[in-house]
Amino acid sequence: MWCVPKLDAEYVCRMEDVLRLYSARSEKDEPLVCLDERPVQLLDDTRPRALAKPGRCPRADYEYKRKGTANVFAIVEPKLGIHLTHATPNRKAPNYVQALRLIARRFPKAKRIHLVQDNLRSHSKNCCMQVLGVNAGAKLWRRFKVHYTPKHGSWLNIAETEISLWSRECLGSRRLGNLKALDIETMAWNRRANDLRRTITWNFNVKTARQRFKIRVNNRAPRD
Repeated sequence: MWCVPKLDAEYVCRMEDVLRLYSARSEKDEPLVCLDERPVQLLDDTRPRALAKPGRCPRADYEYKRKGTANVFAIVEPKLGIHLTHATPNRKAPNYVQALRLIARRFPKAKRIHLVQDNLRSHSKNCCMQVLGVNAGAKLWRRFKVHYTPKHGSWLNIAETEISLWSRECLGSRRLGNLKALDIETMAWNRRANDLRRTITWNFNVKTARQRFKIRVNNRAPRD
């Protein structure tokens, strides 16, 4: 479920920019990549689990121990079915820049990579230059054409769908007590998604958005 607190000109402009990108034909030399992050709570059992037996599922005690937090970068090329989702200790600038480098390496021949992401402070050219240095950071950033979602518009990012799939299919109700276990399980899920070339279809377009939000567009030519 999503809500739009304020439908101003900036919101509409960014929303329609992202929706036009989703509706455009997929081009191998200009791939579309969506990126988002989600914090993950690391949990461990306090008592040994009862192992599965014929006719009985494995059982875990309701009590658990908190083991800190980690982060998952949800990264997907929804039209080609390419998934680069992975776990990191946190979402700080160095890990974000490493995520960009991972994307750039996956599409080495792309003329430019269309990147959909939110307007987090670390999601910027300055962040790349601080981590990699001015020249290397600027060079990496030039590989991307960034499309920022509007404020309170995370629902427009297909990476939200990716992280929802990961959460249900990979994490589920299981408890993972450390980053290594989280990373192993996430990479296994990611490999399967890539093997299946799972694409994500987005049907909400500019026309539908204008009808839903009752946006009026003045197409009349200005008078002299």
